[in-house]
Amino acid sequence: MRGIHYLSKLKAANIPPELLEKGQNRVIDASLTLIRERAKLKGELLRALGGVKASATLLGVPLGHNSSFLQGPAFAPPRIREAIWCGSTNSSTEEGKELNDPRVLTDVGDVPVQEIRDCGVDDDRLMNVISESVKLVMEEDPLHPLVLGGDHSISFPVVRAVSEKLGGPVDILHLDAHPDIYHCFEGNKYSHASSFARIMEGGYARRLLQVGIRSITKEGREQGKRFGVEQYEMQTFSRDRQMLENLVSLSPSPLKHDIYM
Repeated sequence: MRGIHYLSKLKAANIPPELLEKGQNRVIDASLTLIRERAKLKGELLRALGGVKASATLLGVPLGHNSSFLQGPAFAPPRIREAIWCGSTNSSTEEGKELNDPRVLTDVGDVPVQEIRDCGVDDDRLMNVISESVKLVMEEDPLHPLVLGGDHSISFPVVRAVSEKLGGPVDILHLDAHPDIYHCFEGNKYSHASSFARIMEGGYARRLLQVGIRSITKEGREQGKRFGVEQYEMQTFSRDRQMLENLVSLSPSPLKHDIYM
């Protein structure tokens, strides 16, 4: 935040805006280059190994400033990695897969969110950087991005990237206590509580199922009706449980068109 405040002072001191923009563009280009080259390297190595249909690929997005309360999510990606590779456990999954096998799980690092923001880049451009980062991972076969947040505002640029890359809207199964569908929570269109409003407005979701809702306002229900969202609240979970448990796939090709959040 100190960097952003310093840049505000520079603007007030009549520093040419094109000078700042050129510098910001260099930082953004460098950030995307880092993601691109790491994804390219991991993709090349996996293709050389052969026999890989899809490798879950960790991409961290350490963003927390759009949270309306605590901002700890910005610190989550490294903590999640720490838990995955903790020495107190082994790397075997219930299905017998080994997480230390790069053909099962690989990692391309984090989008440098704080470094970009420190250069005074606004959220419009930052969201574009996140979307482009997700697309860069998707472009490298056989990498399939597994995005680590970050507050829920990152849902919008991630879903947008997947939708645009696949060429059409996707089906989403959203497990959450809150619908995150306020039009513009506390005046912030990119609030963590407004991510699904941006997704639905943009036409990036064909079908949105929200399951587990236990805290929803009048606006949340009205927005749900406006966008045709299927909202399943905890107060009716016992009634809806059988149907939800039999929800195997939202579309004929789940690997290509479904997103689980």
